[in-house]
Amino acid sequence: MAFPKVGNIAPAFKLKNQNDEFVNLKDFRDNKNVVVYFYPKASTPGCTTQACGLRDIRAELEKLDTVVLGLSPDPVTRLIKFTDKQNLNFDLLSDEDHAIAEKYGVWQLKKFMGREFMGIIRTTFIVGKDGRLKHVLDKFKTNNHDQVLLETLSNLSL
Repeated sequence: MAFPKVGNIAPAFKLKNQNDEFVNLKDFRDNKNVVVYFYPKASTPGCTTQACGLRDIRAELEKLDTVVLGLSPDPVTRLIKFTDKQNLNFDLLSDEDHAIAEKYGVWQLKKFMGREFMGIIRTTFIVGKDGRLKHVLDKFKTNNHDQVLLETLSNLSL
């Protein structure tokens, strides 16, 4: 499955966050740019590194009128633990049935240690205030994702 096309309206979603409250992508329209990042599983080493990097650049993101939403197939209860343990300062959203991951083209066949399974391909989407997809990041390492994201945001005309 392919990613949504840059320039098109980003696929809509309304999912529960770590506080068991609904977060709707369209609520940010005309107000904030949104970083929608998909990660495989809360509290795993790579996902923790990525999330903590995003936590640590909050001030820079605020200067760019940008908020972060992290999506994974984890249940809300797991998101609560992850947020609390890592002191995360942005919303994590539960996409347990991976319906939104499928809309964004990130639910794909993966291979790990000789085993094949369906799962999240780590990908970040930048959605502008107009609700349109501005950029897709799919080639990065978890330990520099935050810096790649900041550089990309700085180079975009949001």
